[in-house]
Amino acid sequence: MSPRKRGLTEEAATTAILQACRMLRLPTIRGQFPELADGAARDQMSYRGFLAELLMAECDDRARRRSERRIKAASFPRDKSLRAFDFDANPNIDAAVVHTLATCEWVNKGEPLCLIGDSGTGKSHLLIALGTEAAMKGFRVRYTLATKLVNELVEAADDKQLSKTIARYGRVDLLCIDELGYMELDRRGAELLFQVLTEREEKNSVAIASNESFGGWTKTFTDPRLCAAIVDRLTFNGAIIQTGTESYRLAHTKAQTEHADSA
Repeated sequence: MSPRKRGLTEEAATTAILQACRMLRLPTIRGQFPELADGAARDQMSYRGFLAELLMAECDDRARRRSERRIKAASFPRDKSLRAFDFDANPNIDAAVVHTLATCEWVNKGEPLCLIGDSGTGKSHLLIALGTEAAMKGFRVRYTLATKLVNELVEAADDKQLSKTIARYGRVDLLCIDELGYMELDRRGAELLFQVLTEREEKNSVAIASNESFGGWTKTFTDPRLCAAIVDRLTFNGAIIQTGTESYRLAHTKAQTEHADSA
């Protein structure tokens, strides 16, 4: 029944709406309905149109909150976005390729991504930004440093919790592994990492950032056969972006220094 048929005053109707929104857990409608109602009256909106506006506002806000929760659950160390990435500063990186990756079709297909280049060339920025795009599109994402992941796997193996840990990393849609190649891993650590990659192979995506070309990965994975198997897992049907050797962070700092000196 409408408020008029129930004999409610405008004040009583507002109170009833607030109570109903609390019971039905509709916080966005509760917060926005007075403003939307005033706008609907001004625009002479139909009842159906007003109801649609209310429900769409609630749905949009719930989608935003879900995205925020997924981004938080990914454990990114800092906020990075594609909008903030300076493609002009690094001509090695094709903006069209990156924006195609931002559609996350590769995540949907369970394909890998490798970002290879020296420090300061934008690898981690792109890794986090593309991971954030995936989280915003509804995928479950997890970010970790390579050494942190290996240490966690070793501890899990010692505590006889390895299968649970590998299964947990296997469930996320996109696993982002940063700083792969910065440290040499012993055979046990490399084998445990290989188990995680094998668990995800052709099912869920892995994206890595490394300062070493694939030919230099034998410094990280000292067993050549294991190294070759890991490279195979991370490149099969995947995308490879070479970010180059020129640090644009260093170039930016030098430019600022030169500008300050000339001022």
